[in-house]
Amino acid sequence: MRFSQLFAPTLREDPAEAEVVSHRLLVRAGFIRKLAAGVYTYLPLAQRVLEKIKQIIREEMDREGGQELTMPILQPAELWLESGRWHVYGEELFRLKDRHGRDFALGPTHEEIVTDLVRGEVKSYRQLPLLLYQIANKYRDERRPRFGLMRGREFIMKDLYSFDRDEEGLDESYRRMFRAYTRIFRRMGLNFRPVEADTGAIGGNVSHEFMVIASSGEAAIVYCDSCDYAANVEKAETVPRPLPGEEEPLPVEEVATPGCKTIAEVADYLKIEPARLIKAVVYQAFYRDREELVLVLVRGDREVNEVKVHNLLGCLQLNMAGEQEIQKVCGAPVGYIGPVGLQGIKILADQEVPLIKNAVCGANREGYHLRNVNYGRDFTAYQVADLRMVEAGEQCLRCGGKLLSARGIEVGQIFKLGTKYSEALGATFLDEKGQERPMVMGCYGIGVTRTMAAAVEQNHDENGIIWPIPIAPYHVIVVPVNMRDEEQVRAAEEIYSSLLKAGVEVVIDDRDERPGVKFKDADLIGFPIRVVVGKALSEGKVEVKIRRTGDSFLLDRNEVVDYIKDYIAKEIAKTIEEC
Repeated sequence: MRFSQLFAPTLREDPAEAEVVSHRLLVRAGFIRKLAAGVYTYLPLAQRVLEKIKQIIREEMDREGGQELTMPILQPAELWLESGRWHVYGEELFRLKDRHGRDFALGPTHEEIVTDLVRGEVKSYRQLPLLLYQIANKYRDERRPRFGLMRGREFIMKDLYSFDRDEEGLDESYRRMFRAYTRIFRRMGLNFRPVEADTGAIGGNVSHEFMVIASSGEAAIVYCDSCDYAANVEKAETVPRPLPGEEEPLPVEEVATPGCKTIAEVADYLKIEPARLIKAVVYQAFYRDREELVLVLVRGDREVNEVKVHNLLGCLQLNMAGEQEIQKVCGAPVGYIGPVGLQGIKILADQEVPLIKNAVCGANREGYHLRNVNYGRDFTAYQVADLRMVEAGEQCLRCGGKLLSARGIEVGQIFKLGTKYSEALGATFLDEKGQERPMVMGCYGIGVTRTMAAAVEQNHDENGIIWPIPIAPYHVIVVPVNMRDEEQVRAAEEIYSSLLKAGVEVVIDDRDERPGVKFKDADLIGFPIRVVVGKALSEGKVEVKIRRTGDSFLLDRNEVVDYIKDYIAKEIAKTIEEC
């Protein structure tokens, strides 16, 4: 490809709305252009990257027995009503009506559609297991689309669905997909980690997210320094830690704490550790037929994990309660709420709360707190459970090792669905004894466009993108320094032609631009290898620069093609060998 013909409109300035590196660089380097909030056009460079990502995914899905199909984006509401998700999925579901007034949705995922397909075609255990997948556009009406391709309203996703006879079969399908995902992201040259995760709106009881490690990642994860345990903080568990010292329960006393509303203010005023306080947070839980207020208690130095609270309650939606609701039920404003003597509200306590001896909590009276409060004597909870965020430095629940933290970008997630959808939609089969049984399902997604963005978040410097070779749009750019120097141009064209004949993906920068402009564009776009044909040509040599390392060296012009072929082959072989 000639740069003069390449549709890659690069920009010198960052787009005003770009908040993260991938958004900034993909726009500046001419990979994407915004059409509307959360909706992007993929330009030719991006298309090449996406096709490489898709090809790696296809090869690994097919290797594990997956069969590709294409399902409709437009989905009838009847199937979502049948599964129970039409009212549960929330406002992210794009809903529309046809000219006859019938309800449809734009597919954010395809559990209902694939289950409907399979229930109509599969009747016998002999037809199972099945692994069906597609790579297609998905639609989610994000409340606040942001971060470019990281959180969009239209995106490309691979989704595979497994259908098995029993849990044992699902376990095997899950293992196969876990294995395939590990190979996929290794083949792409990405630094990633699989972590235990919450199942969210998809449902099921077991899930892993595949996280590309990046300091800019919006998800926090913890992992053990001694074993292979890793989890999203929304899912992570740890060992409850009692505070040091065995204290005898003391009588409760009310103390004035004027103007002290926060944990830090109360702890400072009473000269105690924040861990000796009980933090109380009021939520409003919404169910299909009712709503209720819930008081959640955690240790003063901890944070409530709202995902764990949501899952424990099984509600449709969980919001922070408003000031009026809190005042009405608790009789005091935020900052002075506590569980002692509180009526008419469900109380949930983190498992560390009963371990605090002679704690301090709100007195449900403005300007006052209670000292020497003890669980069991002075208050109890409707339920005690793990309801807090895990922090780095805590003890691993599996092996006792130390938990470390990192940030990551979710690029894939796998779920054990069980019979959630097959029972709701009547996807059954006859087993060996002729008995009707529901199929046991799993689902497995990879964000294709999100993976491209995550690769940029992980691989860049101040000059632009540094593509891993397996997914780079092109591997090499040949740059003649002076387009008016016939010898340089001729040599550059010869190298370009030889690389093309050798099967190397190459661009020649044949623009009549200053060398600095060409070099800046090459770094911005992220070509892994740059061949510069300049003054050294008088000695029969050209300069080769490796984008990732910055290493630059001279090679004989007759050796450069063989060197590049060998370098690319070795780099791609590395990623395959790791699998």
